[in-house]
Amino acid sequence: MTENLEPAAALAARNPVRIVNESAEYRAARQELLIQEYELRRLTEKVAAMRRALPEGAAVTGNYRFIAEDGREVGLAEMFADKTSLAIYNFMFGPQRARPCPMCTNLLGALEGNANDIQQKMALAVVARSPIERLIAFKKERGWRFLKLYSDANGEWSRDFHAVGDDGGDIPGLHVFTRREGSIRHFWSGEMTEADPGQDPRGAPELGTLWHLLDLRPEGRDPDWYPELDYPT
Repeated sequence: MTENLEPAAALAARNPVRIVNESAEYRAARQELLIQEYELRRLTEKVAAMRRALPEGAAVTGNYRFIAEDGREVGLAEMFADKTSLAIYNFMFGPQRARPCPMCTNLLGALEGNANDIQQKMALAVVARSPIERLIAFKKERGWRFLKLYSDANGEWSRDFHAVGDDGGDIPGLHVFTRREGSIRHFWSGEMTEADPGQDPRGAPELGTLWHLLDLRPEGRDPDWYPELDYPT
């Protein structure tokens, strides 16, 4: 528990790191920042513990059907494979889009790089409303090998799990489910729908590796900038 931990200021005071030619002003400010970084790490752990302690989630009862990359129609239970937890990402690539969402694509590219590791501990699936042939073609274009893509076959998933808006547009989202003794239940979904003033849309935890890195530069992230699907070579 956080109340039994040594104060963050004491941890920061023992920090041995010094950078060649740094000023006293820089070191003082960096030490103050380090205290907050310790606190942030502890808050992250506290939030993760609260998430793990959530009460039992809603039972999943919908007749959700998906088309897998091999053309088979599968249900939610089959997407778990041999795992007890399943994460599903709602990919903004509906049939009305000429191209998929660049933000989703960037996030999925990072997940692709970690997919094999993630799938040692939990199942991972990407669901979109476009036909599976279209999803497979884009997967090949991106060079993705390990992400498992599925097409929402009857649209029920997209309606029930907030993947489509009232205007028919796509909505992204991450959902986590559990399977215990044959019962599938919802565990957690990202529900942060509003950004603070001056911020780009984001949730907590932050899933995008891109933003973690850009937050480290002096300018921070640019709330008006988003990644592209392609860049000039």
